[in-house]
Amino acid sequence: MTIGTQLQQAIASVQSAAASMKTFSLETQDQQAKQTFQQLAQTLDNAVVTLKGRQKYIEKQEPQYKQ
Repeated sequence: MTIGTQLQQAIASVQSAAASMKTFSLETQDQQAKQTFQQLAQTLDNAVVTLKGRQKYIEKQEPQYKQ
């Protein structure tokens, strides 16, 4: 498995986790839990942006990894 494939899988996993946090936030009535889930979702969304930036860098440096 190439680094490009591993990175794409990592991005998909983090996106899935962010979606789960957003769902939990919508489903809970506890305001403190809702805020925690929203903060976690935002943190994970930021991680996705960072990972996608890294992916673009890798693709630029090593074209064979381009998906």
